[in-house]
Amino acid sequence: MAEPVLYSFRRCPYAMRARLALAVSGLRCELREVKLGAKPQAMLEASPKGTVPVLVLADGRVIDQSLDIMRWALVQNDPEGWLERDDADLIAVNDGRFKRDLDGYKYHERHDGDARAYREAGMAFLRDLEARLASSPHLAGAERGIADAAVMPFVRQFAAVDAEWFAAQPLSHLQAWLDGHLASELFAAIMVRPKPWQPGDPVLFFP
Repeated sequence: MAEPVLYSFRRCPYAMRARLALAVSGLRCELREVKLGAKPQAMLEASPKGTVPVLVLADGRVIDQSLDIMRWALVQNDPEGWLERDDADLIAVNDGRFKRDLDGYKYHERHDGDARAYREAGMAFLRDLEARLASSPHLAGAERGIADAAVMPFVRQFAAVDAEWFAAQPLSHLQAWLDGHLASELFAAIMVRPKPWQPGDPVLFFP
């Protein structure tokens, strides 16, 4: 049977978390890296919204929201029990208020705002994560789970805007948590560097 096709972009945090869940599930798919300035027609036909990730299943069904891709993959196979360590409310805050603050901080020139004000607003969420991680190695338990994988790519992006400043903040538990995820074999596996896909290219399987 044909494998699902995943349209992805290496640095996109939404695509990153979808790849994390697909990789940990062990479900093989065809990986098609997307050049955002030249999105493939096949992806746009599958999902007119035009954003990654997009997962096209072997039966033609399309899943084009990152959390839906994560949960679909883990329902198929969840060897680490990620679905047992979910927190829909935390993920909603990450995807809502924190993502808006992150965008305002990273792309403040587009948002007509003060980068430092957006940064401080985003820090409120990071302080909440720090408090959680002070009493637990991961966001929803003793082991990594879907909550960690869903949130981590966005914290990574926030930290990278000014890495020196982030490292100096009193967020020792959050910093250790982030460093642990970034140093993991799982993260290394999902951060391969494929060239942008074009029709006719050899199939690249993932993971």
